[in-house]
Amino acid sequence: MESQLVEHKKSFGKEVIISLVAFANSDGGKVIVGIDDNKGIVCGVEVGPETLQRYLNEIKVATYPQLLPKTRIDEEGEKHLLVFEVGEYPVKPVAYKNRYYKRVHNSNHLLTLEEIVDLQQQSLSISYDAYPSPNTLSELNKGLIEEFFKRVNSRGRVVLRDDLLTNLVKLKLVRDGKITHAANLLFGDPDFAIRIGRFKSEATIIDDNVVKGPLFLVVDEAMTFIKKHINLAYHFDGSIQRKERWQYPLEALRELLLNCIVHRDYKNFSDIVIKIFDNRIVFTNPGRLYGKLCLVDLERDDYVSSIRNRLLAEAFYLTGDIEKYGTGFVRIREFLQEYPEIALIVEEIGDFFKVELRITEEVTPHVTPHVTPHVIKLLETLDKPLGRRDLQEKLGLRDREHFRSNYLQPALREGLIVMSKPDNPRAVDQKYSITESGRNCLAAEKRKGV
Repeated sequence: MESQLVEHKKSFGKEVIISLVAFANSDGGKVIVGIDDNKGIVCGVEVGPETLQRYLNEIKVATYPQLLPKTRIDEEGEKHLLVFEVGEYPVKPVAYKNRYYKRVHNSNHLLTLEEIVDLQQQSLSISYDAYPSPNTLSELNKGLIEEFFKRVNSRGRVVLRDDLLTNLVKLKLVRDGKITHAANLLFGDPDFAIRIGRFKSEATIIDDNVVKGPLFLVVDEAMTFIKKHINLAYHFDGSIQRKERWQYPLEALRELLLNCIVHRDYKNFSDIVIKIFDNRIVFTNPGRLYGKLCLVDLERDDYVSSIRNRLLAEAFYLTGDIEKYGTGFVRIREFLQEYPEIALIVEEIGDFFKVELRITEEVTPHVTPHVTPHVIKLLETLDKPLGRRDLQEKLGLRDREHFRSNYLQPALREGLIVMSKPDNPRAVDQKYSITESGRNCLAAEKRKGV
């Protein structure tokens, strides 16, 4: 069976070499030649005295840096299989005739120019924000830098007691006498913006704002606009003082905003976009998940993230704005525990990463709705956002109406899943995601089975 680490080919050809290149640019893997996946049979290959050496020469000539895979001949009955295996290449990217690929699940993905640069920077352990900026130290806001130093010192994660330039060098914000992109982004006048809008519908905007300036300042300004357009309720719990409850947990919103700023792809000149609707708020950030991180990983508390902008992450860590690296989504889920009516939805769309907080029907915490075995199967299938056809295929269902009536509608009705486009239920690219209530429901079912 083909996977992230295994590829089957009927015969040797350029597709074998492309797969080896994709594996070398990812986690390594092997290509087994002599299996026809379309027919599901072992067809075998003819093996002569010079067969392997000839194929190895073809691989060597077509790749740069040159790949030299491990090879062996396996036997399946009376048929021969050729196995080519490569590990993850230490210096990436590896090319096949000047084209670059990486392995994504069970297929080979042709890399864009931006992805090639990212892969090279990861391989060399250099992040984009560490490169020198065309701007100069004199163009940075000195007062803002001093305020940053005060914040860092008050937090106590590092002590900055030297002059301004020495401190910046200590933080690697100045290297070889030049400021880095990170320094210009934090304290200069970068040409990037956060566009925030309050929408009544996708086509009707009520209010909007463009937040632009040093990254050290934009978080508070953006949060002020967001708070202006989300609801605040008060309640009493028996004590004298009233308690505030925002429509969304402010800590989660701030974490998402910082996540956008720290992890966005600054080689992409698109803006961060935040859309506030009556029942949801959507953050769209330039840049897909970085490194080997995928959407499913974000659901786990032990996921390991790669940092696209190391100096920015370090700066906001030192001020206490972000905690330990790679814990952002763990913290967001923790903040949402007091908001069981809110679903957390993450997607990658093109070159963008999208996070949505959506208010579903209000539910009582720790109360699991009555669900059928059909709905449980549906929830177990939703390890990532999926469309109707994909869901039916995974569940082995052919009858569309049976699927809608017995699986989809009950799950939607109970708030266990949500649509990616609730305003257009019949959208061709409609996808369904499991909500926090849905996850709680699954967990309760598992406890019953123990």
